[in-house]
Amino acid sequence: MNRTDVLKRPLVDHRIYTIRLRKMPEFLEVFNRLAMPILMQTLEHPVGFYVSHVGPLNQFVHLWSYESLADYERRCMARDTHPDFAAYLKASEHLIEAQETRLIKALDMPGWQAP
Repeated sequence: MNRTDVLKRPLVDHRIYTIRLRKMPEFLEVFNRLAMPILMQTLEHPVGFYVSHVGPLNQFVHLWSYESLADYERRCMARDTHPDFAAYLKASEHLIEAQETRLIKALDMPGWQAP
């Protein structure tokens, strides 16, 4: 993403899931198979997907961008009420130990000259 793209969708949902020890491969399979189709349909704008390598381990991080708080709320409601979302929640509940959700907002940093 370049600076202009970031400013078009300045609100980012920063989610951190702590996955049970040795369950990351199973979680990623469930997430990719059951959640991703719904998330791509309802949230639409992933910034990226990451796993921790230093610091707290067994963490899966995913970031989604939004135009505004209203856009975030509308898309989250669409995700939460999607008829197939409950299947993902049920399939993943034994794999996730904790969840953190933060909304962070982009800053216009004039010195950033990304290509």
